[in-house]
Amino acid sequence: MNMRLPARRNGASATAKRKRLARGAEILRQAAQSIHSIADSLDEDFLVAVDKLLSMRGSLIVCGIGKAGLIGKKLAATFASTGTRAHFLHPAEAVHGDLGRLGPTDVVLMLSNSGSTEEIVRILPFMVRRSAGLIAITSGANSPLARAADIVLVLPPCREACQHNLAPSTSTTAMLAIGDALALVVSEGRDFGVQDFAELHPGGSLGRKLAIVDDVMRPVHDCRLASTQTTIRKMLVEVSRPGRRTGAVMLVNLDGKLEGIFTDSDLARLLEQRRESDLDNVIENLMTRSFSAVQSGAKLLDAIDIMVQNKISELPVVDMEDKPLGMIDITDILGIEHDAANALQRNVRDECFRSAEEENESIEWHNGPTTLRLFGSEG
Repeated sequence: MNMRLPARRNGASATAKRKRLARGAEILRQAAQSIHSIADSLDEDFLVAVDKLLSMRGSLIVCGIGKAGLIGKKLAATFASTGTRAHFLHPAEAVHGDLGRLGPTDVVLMLSNSGSTEEIVRILPFMVRRSAGLIAITSGANSPLARAADIVLVLPPCREACQHNLAPSTSTTAMLAIGDALALVVSEGRDFGVQDFAELHPGGSLGRKLAIVDDVMRPVHDCRLASTQTTIRKMLVEVSRPGRRTGAVMLVNLDGKLEGIFTDSDLARLLEQRRESDLDNVIENLMTRSFSAVQSGAKLLDAIDIMVQNKISELPVVDMEDKPLGMIDITDILGIEHDAANALQRNVRDECFRSAEEENESIEWHNGPTTLRLFGSEG
């Protein structure tokens, strides 16, 4: 990709910037090459490690120090979020009592590029003695770690991307890649599905994407529900609810199955057409019979798609027998997104204040949109 650069910006010449871009691309290619090398070298040991984790009765204890330890923390989080119970154990803390976290049904995943780091070597006898097995990820095929492990996933030799071949970079990329591959293959071996994922990710945008309608619907006891055999006038009196109500009444037959809905818009049309006499008519004759509903367990995103496509504000939720369980109301959906936006705004605001404090600057924060107008209020 050709990029025209200004002669100077922030003190760097165009030539220097091109060199930096080329160096960045070279580092990325080197990391990619290390991953290709691992993919080509995977063998039976990888399958044995997968089987070991699938048959594990306890937890996976991930252990590493330095940059490998940081990779280990990430891998422990990945295993945990994809269906394998996992915890990180710091080698230095392990020898000061944290070995108590390790049990006889737990499997250890030890990360060390050299396989001979002092803190790692020191705890190996305890790990072997107290666990149900030791899996090593290392480039030291003949290292103390490799010799102590039951299963060794050997990283192919690779030069670090650092110009001095010192700073862990290519090796940690390789370590992360093979750890992710192990976690995800094990997850697939457990048949870990979308709903399992949703159970472990209830928060944030991911949680909202994976939520089901049961998580956000208004339960039936908070909704307006009436018999198809009642009159509109009587229905309006009987289904009144305190607080914020939904804009639709769900109408059920004698068996309790949903047969129709009657919305505030339907009522408004009767009044606009001066059909007040119909208020004493049986609602079965005036209700909407053709409408959308979703079954319990449906994805919230699918429900939102239905509401958008059909331009509706309320969507009933029913069970397998078409009996109403609740109602999805558009205002509740907007409330979820509003909460998410507020959380993002708070994070941005807090970061702004932190930055301002570091720079000894003052900052003003205006809550609410500048276009907001309030009518009927004093002051």
